[in-house]
Amino acid sequence: MTEPPPELARARQSIDNLDSALVHLLAERFKITRQVGLLKADLGLPPADPEREAEQISRLRRLAVESELDPEFAEKFLTFIVREVVRHHESWREGEG
Repeated sequence: MTEPPPELARARQSIDNLDSALVHLLAERFKITRQVGLLKADLGLPPADPEREAEQISRLRRLAVESELDPEFAEKFLTFIVREVVRHHESWREGEG
């Protein structure tokens, strides 16, 4: 396999760095949502908060537009994350976590 041109190699390295940062950010986010889920379980609160989720989607869609990112993509991404968080919260509420 031949070496890619230097500008392509630099761009790929930047992508790799960003992917690493995204994984670390998601890990931190899930550590915090674990705390939230356990707190909700202790307080007897429901795992999902549709009102907050709608507010977050609206906020992130605005941020996406400002950042020149497709707001549909941003919403799908957040929705995916929120579904996973709620799934975790449900399991903790049921004493599985």
